[in-house]
Amino acid sequence: MSFAEKLQSLGVTLPDAPAPAANYVPFVKTGNIVYVSGQIPMNESGMIKGKLGEDMEVEAGAEAARVCAINLLAQVKAACDGDIERLVRVIKLTGFVNSTADFGDQPKVINGASDFMVEALGDAGRHSRSAVSAASLPFGVAVEIEGIFEVS
Repeated sequence: MSFAEKLQSLGVTLPDAPAPAANYVPFVKTGNIVYVSGQIPMNESGMIKGKLGEDMEVEAGAEAARVCAINLLAQVKAACDGDIERLVRVIKLTGFVNSTADFGDQPKVINGASDFMVEALGDAGRHSRSAVSAASLPFGVAVEIEGIFEVS
C-alpha cells in the first residue's frame, strides 16, 4: 500500500503545507535530506493550545502531537513537489512540549507523533527522537515538532 493510500485508509488528508509564521523557510532540502522547521498543532479547527500539567491532559497533548506530525508530512510532500511517495524514511523528530516544571510525561505526549508516523508509514516511520519540556511555546500551543526526513 502506498503512503497516500495508507493515509487515506486512516482518514487523513494532508493539508496544504502551512506557511511559516516568521522569517524562516518551512523546510530546507539538501541532497536527499529534508529538514522541516517546527510545526505547531494547527488544523481546520485552529491551533491546539494548552500547557501540559496545568490545563491539558497527556491524551490531548498526544493528539496535538499527532496534528504536528500530519503537518510535518505536509511539508515533506511540498518539499517533494507534491509526491509523498518520494519519502524514504523519517530520520528524527524533536518534540517540544509546553509544560509545567513538574510535568514529566513529555515522551508520552510526543508518542502521539511517533505512533502516527509508524501507523501511517510502517517501518519508514520509525525514527530517533527527543522529547523535551518548554516553559512556553509560540501562540500558547501545546506542542511543536521539527523533523528530519530522507527522500528520493
